[in-house]
Amino acid sequence: MTDFPLFKDVVLLVDLPEDGLATGDVGVVVERHDVHGLETGYSVEFFDMLGNTVAVVTMPASAFRRPTAVDRPVVRQIAEAVIA
Repeated sequence: MTDFPLFKDVVLLVDLPEDGLATGDVGVVVERHDVHGLETGYSVEFFDMLGNTVAVVTMPASAFRRPTAVDRPVVRQIAEAVIA
């Protein structure tokens, strides 16, 4: 079982369309949830490129992984950007 430290990046392994998230999105672990007899869960916060919170999702550890040296950041647009 992998332990994910608080405030470290993780990479999403599943699509979560109801939260506007897709496999490969990067989030930050903000809380750990230990429930006897169940897989350890974590709350993960996802941000846009400007630092605004997109979603905070609680999910099992199996739904994400640690980043590796072969990972590269990418940009995917959800909707047309509003230029201020």
